[in-house]
Amino acid sequence: MEWFQKCLGAGSTIFFRRDREFSFPKSNCPAWRSHAGELRPSVSACYHQVRGCKMFPTEMKSLILNADDFGMTRGVNEGIIRAHREGILTSTTLMANGPAFDDAMERIAANPKLGVGCHLVLVGGKCIARREDVKSLADAAGNLPESLPKFVARLSSGMIPAKEIEQELRAQIEKIRAAGITPTHLDTHKHTHAHPRVMEALARVAKEFGIKRVRKPVENLHDSWQTMQADEKGFSMQIVAAGAVRAVAPRFLAIARKYGLLFPDHFLGLAVTGQVSSAALRRMVDTLDDGSTEIMLHPGICDADLVQSGTRLREQRETELEALLNPGVRSALNERGVRLISYRELN
Repeated sequence: MEWFQKCLGAGSTIFFRRDREFSFPKSNCPAWRSHAGELRPSVSACYHQVRGCKMFPTEMKSLILNADDFGMTRGVNEGIIRAHREGILTSTTLMANGPAFDDAMERIAANPKLGVGCHLVLVGGKCIARREDVKSLADAAGNLPESLPKFVARLSSGMIPAKEIEQELRAQIEKIRAAGITPTHLDTHKHTHAHPRVMEALARVAKEFGIKRVRKPVENLHDSWQTMQADEKGFSMQIVAAGAVRAVAPRFLAIARKYGLLFPDHFLGLAVTGQVSSAALRRMVDTLDDGSTEIMLHPGICDADLVQSGTRLREQRETELEALLNPGVRSALNERGVRLISYRELN
């Protein structure tokens, strides 16, 4: 190595450490000219070793771990609070029309560090707006569309006016604010705001309330597929849903820019909804990109109310709760210097 460095000549240095600069020897160095043929393979090897290494320290990795469906049942609420108090959960989103809304509010008061946003619901459950104000969105009993396909079909055909979407979203946010919550951000049940018409309505209402942060439910499908393989789960229809959302991403981003909305750089969790085991979450942490990332989760305790609710995510919620409590996942975060934040700290 000493002979090699001597031959490179003064002012020409090769560094092998990842935190140092790489430079080729000066072309006018006599030693380099005389040993060019001999040294070229070694220099090439050095270059390939450090190629792609950043010349400066990498950007800090920050992570939001958000639990959806706060307020769905007491068991879901209990699981979310446990994941926050005993685990690594930093954020949740509250359903204004959730049957366990009041229970959720009591638990929030005892956990002020938990970031709380609005989980806006346009599919399933009762409307919060007056029935006469959302006649096309809700039925005569005040029930919202029971399934995502039905909602999207009616919305896309023009059967649900944009003003009714805005009215319902506004009513849900007002209920949460009236309960004493200043929402950190907005997201939607079943990711309905991936639809451009819902996103436009949501953005307008967000501007009214001065809410500047929103979930961007667009993820890297390759990363999602690799995470699924961590548990050998195989193919999931959720990855099809993730692909559909990605297809409308340009329109989503255009609306977000138009209204000045902020969101994390990266998003994970849609393609593996209900499948985030400890192994899957550890892989997500191991492969986090620089910048900010949100991982969507659905932790909870499967109680009788949850079983009767008709949700497809039941026992899976306990699997995701275990992942958020797993010491190995926390250790991985510490080893990689990942900063845990909520949407409050997202700038």
